[in-house]
Amino acid sequence: MKIVRIHPKNKVLAWVEERIPLVSFVAAHTSGYYSPKNFNVWYYFGVLALVTLVNQLATGIFLAMHYKPSAAAAFDSVEYIMRDVEWGWLIRYMHSTGASLFFVVVYCHMFRGLLYGSYKRPRELVWILGMLIYLVLMAEAFLGYVLPWGQMSFWGAKVIISLFGAIPVVGDGLTHWIMGDYVPGDATVNRFFSLHVVALPLALLLLVSLHILALHEVGSNNPDGIEIGDHLDREGRPLDGIPFHPYYTVEDFMSTMVFLLLACFIIFFTPTVGGLFLEHDNFLEANPLVTPEHIKPVWYFTPYYAMLRVVPDKLAGVGVMFAAILALFAMPWIDRGKVKSIRYRGRGYKVALGGFAASFLLLGVIGMGSMAGVLSRMFGDGINVNAWENMIGRCLLFGYFGFFAFVWLYTGLGVERPRRVPSRTT
Repeated sequence: MKIVRIHPKNKVLAWVEERIPLVSFVAAHTSGYYSPKNFNVWYYFGVLALVTLVNQLATGIFLAMHYKPSAAAAFDSVEYIMRDVEWGWLIRYMHSTGASLFFVVVYCHMFRGLLYGSYKRPRELVWILGMLIYLVLMAEAFLGYVLPWGQMSFWGAKVIISLFGAIPVVGDGLTHWIMGDYVPGDATVNRFFSLHVVALPLALLLLVSLHILALHEVGSNNPDGIEIGDHLDREGRPLDGIPFHPYYTVEDFMSTMVFLLLACFIIFFTPTVGGLFLEHDNFLEANPLVTPEHIKPVWYFTPYYAMLRVVPDKLAGVGVMFAAILALFAMPWIDRGKVKSIRYRGRGYKVALGGFAASFLLLGVIGMGSMAGVLSRMFGDGINVNAWENMIGRCLLFGYFGFFAFVWLYTGLGVERPRRVPSRTT
């Protein structure tokens, strides 16, 4: 992206601008950045992800001021924040609700990429950086999930970290190295706190910055999946584009206000969302001698947890879980179709993408343990609920990975018959 030097009339800004072109840089990425005219509601989630990131960083700083990273004091310090710190309960609920809303927004943002082919040339790097953000975000969420040191924090950490023990040769040593002990304890809380508040936020900020810069270098995709840079006016501006500022900044402001109203409703009226955002067992202090009745992760990890459950071998389950994420990284090369947007793609891709989304959501239901309850109510005690749940889960797992195999064959063998893509945005 070409940065045009701006010369502010304000003497202070002019002095700064001569030495570092901040005003020119901001202008190049706002009023000087042209976005397609035909953005729809799916394109709100990019800015909403940025809003939730800012919320997590800001509330996390205030929580860190009062949190004590030790197994003996962690739970009590969270209770102190909730009960004695002025507005501490609000900051804690903003952080916990923000974590779940962050994943809601990120999952919608990723699905929009699959809908409109935002991973295709020339945006392969934008997609890969986005997937790296997703990986770091999952690690950050897991570390933060352990810090309150409630029952589910302790046992969740024990179960998840023990998965590394399935790795041949180095598994046991790696597990002990991550925990800092033979069981989750003081060392675990200490190092998880350090990673959660320092290392991973820095990595996240770097990746987000690179993601935005890479996007602005190649330009935003749009619901028609065509390049607006192919049609320029005499001054070199896209005919199908408009300046990001003020047009989309105003629109993003309105969508942010609606999003914040929804977040406020959750925070003030149902911050735990019936145990979905904050598990009831996590309001009890960690006790290594008492195992919770159902050990399960937070909802945004449940599809991957279901993959672990339905695969009988521990090592194979870990491999399947990581393969599920790596397959998304490879989408720019798996999908060899020429058309980007689902508006003009063949019916096979549309059906496959719908099956993929349904498989992912239903795997999440299995991971939460809700599928077992549904089967029990439908068939009573006359069936083996676990066996049926595992069978359904394996079918869904086949549907999840079947999407990537189908798309690779469907687009590579030339079976897809897409509709004609217009030369200009509709």
